[in-house]
Amino acid sequence: MSNKSKVEEMEEGPNNGQTSESTELNGENVGVEQGDTLKEEVSVEDQLREELAKEKDKFLRLFAEFENFKKRTSKERMDLFKTAGQEVMVSLLPVLDDFDRALKELSKSEDKEMFKGVELINNKFNETLKNKGLEQIEVKQGDAFDAEVHDAITQIPAPDKKLKGKILDVVEKGFKLGDRIIRHPKVVVGN
Repeated sequence: MSNKSKVEEMEEGPNNGQTSESTELNGENVGVEQGDTLKEEVSVEDQLREELAKEKDKFLRLFAEFENFKKRTSKERMDLFKTAGQEVMVSLLPVLDDFDRALKELSKSEDKEMFKGVELINNKFNETLKNKGLEQIEVKQGDAFDAEVHDAITQIPAPDKKLKGKILDVVEKGFKLGDRIIRHPKVVVGN
């Protein structure tokens, strides 16, 4: 120390000590920083995986929702066609009733050619409706009354005990379109 001036000692002494300590601290900092960087990379990777999983889940849910939408709209479209056909058929039923009444009256007249002409038109009309799925519900006198199928207009005293709860008369024919009843047969029931 005697050879060196105080200025030199101060420059060398504190700097040498600080430099080695700071280098050691910087070495530790570098190790800590590298560990932090690895943790950050791992956590960023985990975050990205989570985000990817969430997006995949959203995509799958959206895809399933879209498939359900397609099925639902397809079913609704089919139902619409069925009900549209049903509405047309229901509106044509009074015309069928009118044809039946006309044929009944024309059978009493002497003009057999007129009867044959109207009967031919009636048969073609019935055949066309049958091809479109319209079916007459067969009901005859003496059949058992079924509240799910028949519509009781009135009840009258049965002329015979065997006819109690049975159909005595058919006032209006009933029709089905496919499996669905679009007009219940109107009947008179004996009690």
